[in-house]
Amino acid sequence: MDTTVLFKLTYGLYVVGVMDGERPVGCVINTCFQVTSKDPVLAVSLNKDNYTTEVLRRNPRFSLSIVAEKTDPMVIRIFGFQSGRTADKYAAFGYTLVDGAPAVNGLFAGRLVLDAFDFVDCGTHDVVLARLVDTVPGEGVPMTYDYYHREIKGTAPKNAPTYVEALTEPVTAEAPEAQPESKKYRFECDICGYVVEWDEPELPADFVCPLCGVDVTHFHRIQA
Repeated sequence: MDTTVLFKLTYGLYVVGVMDGERPVGCVINTCFQVTSKDPVLAVSLNKDNYTTEVLRRNPRFSLSIVAEKTDPMVIRIFGFQSGRTADKYAAFGYTLVDGAPAVNGLFAGRLVLDAFDFVDCGTHDVVLARLVDTVPGEGVPMTYDYYHREIKGTAPKNAPTYVEALTEPVTAEAPEAQPESKKYRFECDICGYVVEWDEPELPADFVCPLCGVDVTHFHRIQA
């Protein structure tokens, strides 16, 4: 079965934000759709292992920021490939409280504020049903998941509902133009799956993953 056909389904990218007491947490999701038009209800998919899901079960009020094509790509990298259990994802951007829910600062196509009222168990993920509380207009063209893969060259994090280990396409760094054939070694990030090719058997000590921002200790060499 060719599961790449699933990549043709339309998705957007969104940042979920929720308050963990006095601390904002959040994550990137790619599954959200409107269920009803009257007294609007939306459904979002969240991995059960996400700390954001754990917090949302305690605090049902959350924001949903619609990622635009011009949104800073670092928002996706930080909110999509780090854990709120250990990282302050908002440190680089700041946030604004909208009706009690944290919304990461930056350019977004729009914001929604919702109250979760039901969690539907779907195995690895919960489908969260939430009622719309408020909206904030934004600007820019909403980023589709297809655009994210084609233009941003991003991959799905392991907790995303669309993650497919065998089919996730690696993103390779560009070779120096003067010596394009000198690459001999490939290294993969164990956090986000980013793959870089290098002409030395070891990456530089100060190498940082351009996708999720972790240091060189998270890279291991893989077969070319």
